[in-house]
Amino acid sequence: MIEIKNVLTDYAEAHTSAESPVLAELREHCYAHFEDSAMLSGFYQGRLLSMLSHMVRPKVALEIGTYLGYSALCLAEGLAEGGKVITLDVQEDTNKVARSYVERTEYAGRIEFVLGPATDIIPALNETFDLVFIDADKPNYSNYYDLVIDRLSDNGVIIADNVLWSGKVLDANKDENTQALSDFNEKILADDRVENVLLPIRDGLMVIRRKRAAPRMGDSDIPVYDLTI
Repeated sequence: MIEIKNVLTDYAEAHTSAESPVLAELREHCYAHFEDSAMLSGFYQGRLLSMLSHMVRPKVALEIGTYLGYSALCLAEGLAEGGKVITLDVQEDTNKVARSYVERTEYAGRIEFVLGPATDIIPALNETFDLVFIDADKPNYSNYYDLVIDRLSDNGVIIADNVLWSGKVLDANKDENTQALSDFNEKILADDRVENVLLPIRDGLMVIRRKRAAPRMGDSDIPVYDLTI
């Protein structure tokens, strides 16, 4: 079954639109020079992030966890005209690599890099988010969600990576990271403000859509028609 799955994965990737040359170079650079290369979104997941961004057409996309900038570039591909990606991280060395690759693309002026703890930075941002990608320290996933959910536009989308954690979320005895991700998954499922689907892609992607607030009778934006004759 594992061999069949790998063959099907290869087939799926072979029948998926290609990434840009810069993204391909960045991916190869990561695999060749970084021991933690599994942190990179990678080709297939990157194409999904780009597709979702194209569907949302965000004016403001927030990324929590930059790493080498691969996913930020994928999100930038679907930005609305004049839109931007704000990407947050705490690692200066990898951030330098990310900046160097982004500078070579058409999105150089549309991706804002911010270094520092996301729990401090997000409250200071004066933005409404159309798309949020969470891919950072696992114990803070629920905190990040709480910080962005009320700043999300109607029908805005949150994508959280690593929510299956190599299948460890099924373990009876969970370590700190696994427990945090399990709690996050349960938290999302119980939140009636959103709808979600957990995709078993790579290490698990949780796609969360904020429900549009239903208009109430008497709201000023409901049209009133004069029916008198």
